[in-house]
Amino acid sequence: MIPVQAAQTAVAAARAAAASGLTRPLEWRRRQLLALRAMLRERRREFEAALADDLGKSGTDAWLHELGLVAGEVSHALAHLDEWTRPRAAEVPAALAPAAAWTRAEPLGVVLVLGPWNYPLMLALAPAVGALAAGNAVVIKPSELAPRTSAVLSRWVPEYLDGAVWVVEGGREAAEALLAEPLDHVFFTGGESAARAVAAAAARQLTPVTLELGGKSPAYVDATVPAGAAARRIAWGKFLNGGQTCVAPDYVLGPRPVIDALLAPLQAAIAGQLGDGRGLRMVNHAHFDRVLGLLAGEDVISGGRTDRARLWIEPTLVRARADSPLMQEEIFGPVLPLLSVDDEDAAFAHLRGRPKPLALYVFSESAATRRRFELETSSGALAFGVPAAHLGMPGLPFGGVGASGMGAYHEEHSFRTFSHVKAVLDKPLSPDTLAVAYPPHGRVKDAILRSLVMPIEPRLPAVPAWLSAALRRGRRGRPGGS
Repeated sequence: MIPVQAAQTAVAAARAAAASGLTRPLEWRRRQLLALRAMLRERRREFEAALADDLGKSGTDAWLHELGLVAGEVSHALAHLDEWTRPRAAEVPAALAPAAAWTRAEPLGVVLVLGPWNYPLMLALAPAVGALAAGNAVVIKPSELAPRTSAVLSRWVPEYLDGAVWVVEGGREAAEALLAEPLDHVFFTGGESAARAVAAAAARQLTPVTLELGGKSPAYVDATVPAGAAARRIAWGKFLNGGQTCVAPDYVLGPRPVIDALLAPLQAAIAGQLGDGRGLRMVNHAHFDRVLGLLAGEDVISGGRTDRARLWIEPTLVRARADSPLMQEEIFGPVLPLLSVDDEDAAFAHLRGRPKPLALYVFSESAATRRRFELETSSGALAFGVPAAHLGMPGLPFGGVGASGMGAYHEEHSFRTFSHVKAVLDKPLSPDTLAVAYPPHGRVKDAILRSLVMPIEPRLPAVPAWLSAALRRGRRGRPGGS
């Protein structure tokens, strides 16, 4: 089937499932989540083999950073689904009492997930977990740059998640065809230029989007931390997946004496964790050539060897300049620039002059420095003492800000992203306390209305949410009761 036909067929089927009400019951959602977890367990070896073929990932890496993360999302969603879907009471202004107010999360309808190549299984399925938990039908387009993983998803998702998730394979043509269809939400992970095209296409149909992008995530290090400990953490986060991770530390920033002190510990950490790094692999020749081009003319401290036939670039440390090409775009490869600044103030000036990153990492034992970074910088996430680990924190949203993305997901944040939170108000017809608002208005009514709607000093307290919930429970037979 050609991409346009496949896109139309998948979205039409998903639209029919959502419109029929099939996806709304909690039991249906639980069955899909359990089926997804069963697929990860029962087809684990096939997914691991596909990830090894596409990206050279080991079985351990595939489980830790792909299958296991999705399985964890599923387990968390199953444990909290009742809580997330329960109506939430809201306060009622005293002027509207007696009344009950609450919010109810309802499915959006059809969610499209456009997956990237660097974590082709996790970043296709993790958003789908939240979308299914929220009661949506889901269409996934995996990345064509990870063809084996895409093929395995296309083979098994329809069998385990029949009537819930559809997979459309293909490249740009398939993505464009999907974006031309009527959708209720688009979730995209990738680069900024592609994100602009996705957002523009979605805007033509007023389809909301979540954009998970990237950017140059810095790691700031000062003299208060042991250089060896910081180097080990930075090397781990940077060279994970061959440096092809959106939240990898893109460069290290610090005062020159600190940067100089980090050189030997970083080299030792790379050697200890990766050897010569021959297990690392770029995804294809285009990305290999792009990273190699960024290295041209740079001051390479260590590493720098390459093998184009094997798509291999040795883990490389570079002494960078702020205006060098290497510092103008996200590297997305095993190259770590080290940028020296005069002091902490100069580091802040540098950060303020750059687009807001997806993550900012700070290695400092100074409480004043840590507080300053928390209050005076903006980034999708801020982590002290460790890179990338915030992805695995169930209670934290994952998302960017500005050029690094819009919207967030993970755990309950995924559920909220793929839900419409509907406002519900229930006011009995008797007693008719709204009578004072009905025209005609005389001096007495006018004075009462002014005091209620815009009082100079608040006189009447709001009806608290717990009492609003009690009133709703008392009118259980009305729409919205539970």
